[in-house]
Amino acid sequence: MKFKIATIPGDGIGPDIIEQTILVLEKIGAKYGHQFEFQEVLAGGCAIDAVGEPLPQETIEVCKKSDSVLLGAVGGPKWDNLPGNGRPEQALLGLRSALGLYANLRPAVLHEALKDACPLKPEIIGDGLDICVVRELTGGIYFGDRGRRPEGKLGEEAYDTEAYSVGEVERIAKTAFDIAMKRNKKVTSVDKANILESSRLWRSVVNEVAKQYPEVTLEHMYVDNAAMQLVRDPKQFDVMVTTNMFGDILSDEASMITGSIGMLPSASLGEGGLGMYEPIHGSAPDIAGQDKANPIATVLSAAMMLRYSFGLEEEANTIEEAVTKVLNLGYRTGDIMSAGMKLVGTKGMGKLLIDAI
Repeated sequence: MKFKIATIPGDGIGPDIIEQTILVLEKIGAKYGHQFEFQEVLAGGCAIDAVGEPLPQETIEVCKKSDSVLLGAVGGPKWDNLPGNGRPEQALLGLRSALGLYANLRPAVLHEALKDACPLKPEIIGDGLDICVVRELTGGIYFGDRGRRPEGKLGEEAYDTEAYSVGEVERIAKTAFDIAMKRNKKVTSVDKANILESSRLWRSVVNEVAKQYPEVTLEHMYVDNAAMQLVRDPKQFDVMVTTNMFGDILSDEASMITGSIGMLPSASLGEGGLGMYEPIHGSAPDIAGQDKANPIATVLSAAMMLRYSFGLEEEANTIEEAVTKVLNLGYRTGDIMSAGMKLVGTKGMGKLLIDAI
């Protein structure tokens, strides 16, 4: 099979980690008889430097014509003083909007070999963690009506509006239930229905969608309790689905309890197979081009691409098993290095992963 992949190396360590991920995908292609065609495009700070804007129209057009998008990282201190709508991070919002990507998937997986990095007690994490947070990406308070008014209760007042439609909740709920069907068939829907009207709509729609998935167990949880339960007993969760703002917060919390943010992938999905896949870590410009970056999160993002956009489950499993094998052999990049392990660079880790496939 042949697939067209738009690559956006972006800024900082982005080019380093994308380079190794492409090599891994090429090895998968050779092993399983697939052909991956890569087309590199600009977005982020490098696009600002080159053409004066964070997301050129050409990048959008190439991404729309591709089967999937693989992103490295964007941003850095160099562009911190630019106005909000001209910052590198605007490229991410623009891509999500232009490509209709409304569901963000963040697996929080704690590998057995990295258990010591977890800040929680060993008796809490047991033999590891595997949670998938499904965050609604294009609605809610981040996209609602906002502004300022001169006369509030105690002077000038600012406001942001949380709003969700039935259709927006239906599609993200279906995404979560579909993922749960491939995992442990449990969905936890997180809201604040005791206070917010938007959460009461959210809960009622999720309940309706659940009727289409009788094999999946559904539970509802208030967001404050969910935040507490993630550190008290994270193993109770399989798939968590929630709003844009709650998902932003909870997915970072879930990521942190793994203790190794450089290891975690993400996917942003819309209708059909098109998706955008990226690591959740930043651009780390301080180590860019120094063969120090950890490529594993991006490689695992590529595995998610194979699974969710291309339907290549075996190939995705092969990449994930290669990561586990290399970690179990004691190889580490600097960000996950510990006593007694073997330190390797970006390229060294890439080669180890390729050899393990």
